[in-house]
Amino acid sequence: MEWMAWTWPTAIFFMVIAGLLITFSILAIKFPETPRKGVLQIETTRGDRLFITLLGSAFINLAWLGIVGAHQPYAMLVCLAYAAAVFRWV
Repeated sequence: MEWMAWTWPTAIFFMVIAGLLITFSILAIKFPETPRKGVLQIETTRGDRLFITLLGSAFINLAWLGIVGAHQPYAMLVCLAYAAAVFRWV
């Protein structure tokens, strides 16, 4: 970890992202899907919804940090609710 001066939370974050990408790649191979239209009326696949979730979660965390400034783990709960909504309705 010292070669890039990373902290363990940063390494875990990137490991989770890598794990998600690997999992979604395996799912795409084993269970191909056709794009579907959700509430936004755009066609999305699982990968598209994952990207929307990650991007939205980044903005949620930045907003939380700017507005609340503390208790960052609670932002994760908001992100999980947002992810569930994206995968359900988008």
